[in-house]
Amino acid sequence: MLILFKNARILSMQDDKIIFGELLVKDNKIAYIGEKCPNKDVDKVIDCEGNLLMPGFKNAHAHTAMVFARSASDDLPLHDWLTKAIFPMEARFIKDDIYHLTKCGILEYLSGGITAASDMYFAVPEIVKASEEMGIRNVLVATSLSEPVSLLRERYQNLNKKDSLISYRLGIHAEYTTPKERIVEIAKLANELHAEVALHIGETEHEVQGCVDRYGETPIKFLDSLGLFNYGGIAYHANFFTDEEIKICKKRNIKIVTCPGSNGKLASGICPVSKYLENGLTLGIGTDGAGSNNSLDMFKEMYLVSILQKLSYKDASKMDGFEVLKMATVGSAKVLGLNDADVLKEGKLADIIMIDLKNPAMQPLNNIAKNIVYSGSKDIVKMTMVNGKILYYDHKFFINEDVDKIYRKAQEITDRLKRG
Repeated sequence: MLILFKNARILSMQDDKIIFGELLVKDNKIAYIGEKCPNKDVDKVIDCEGNLLMPGFKNAHAHTAMVFARSASDDLPLHDWLTKAIFPMEARFIKDDIYHLTKCGILEYLSGGITAASDMYFAVPEIVKASEEMGIRNVLVATSLSEPVSLLRERYQNLNKKDSLISYRLGIHAEYTTPKERIVEIAKLANELHAEVALHIGETEHEVQGCVDRYGETPIKFLDSLGLFNYGGIAYHANFFTDEEIKICKKRNIKIVTCPGSNGKLASGICPVSKYLENGLTLGIGTDGAGSNNSLDMFKEMYLVSILQKLSYKDASKMDGFEVLKMATVGSAKVLGLNDADVLKEGKLADIIMIDLKNPAMQPLNNIAKNIVYSGSKDIVKMTMVNGKILYYDHKFFINEDVDKIYRKAQEITDRLKRG
């Protein structure tokens, strides 16, 4: 399948330059970017009419199925939110709940230009099935305490296949929810597989103090002493790291995912993004789940990343808009290991979005890249393409699914979880 995009502004994200020209997609990869594509024998031509093509956003930390808790668990601090609202509802899951709820969340991703997510949740087979059927890229992360290490090893070996929409990472939910014996088991597996480990960490001051009280060390330092990060890691939230922990992150290649919407709503803390960047760490952006955010919207997250740094440092020059856009695309891709889908370049995967520059929020045209961060919203997403397939265009979904049925099923499940 050959799809030619013509009359396009193209922001590759290799730098901040925008060119005007054409982009050719062959099957699932980008075959040409330039002023005039020499190949005119194509299956489909899309006139972009001057709109912008750029890499899709990568949601580097999510619990997609938690759409069931959207505005059903609001205005609580993190630990009360988890123990009094979320955990009791999750205990009522039955077979296929996560499958149906994940599909509902993926619709929001596609409408917002998110071409890949990283799901940390229960029922891995259900999430795999939902993601494949919806056509989105997903990097799954293990969390369940009840699953034997042998199963995690098997999934790691079976799901990390070339040319697949699905990949898999080792993980634990958090230090404070995981017994030390289990952490040691995961560390051994990580060292056996030479694999990084992902987890929630440094999210609240309460969490950090709890680890100090239990083990006499801050979380990163304690977990590193167990060998958990010998082959790298992914730290979700990372609001409270000491200078010593930052050095460990750099040494161990522990990448950071900030989730400002969720952390702000739960009053958990503000991630010192600027400080991490200054120390050479790799950063991406995540939405977290809809129970704590409440939206799965990368535009909101980008805006908050920049604004909160400016406020925290009392310095309007902190977190340049283009650097934030880079975090949401290239940075998140690096965090997730999606190195073939980070930028628009010949030979890279065709995970592409089109931004509607005729939307009032984008007019008049000045600095387009920065305006996406500071003025953009999901309304400006005109197209979402994943792996060479257009899944969303002009506010319509192009998937082999009944969207209204997805909504109805999600509502039925949510009503049952709330009833208890």
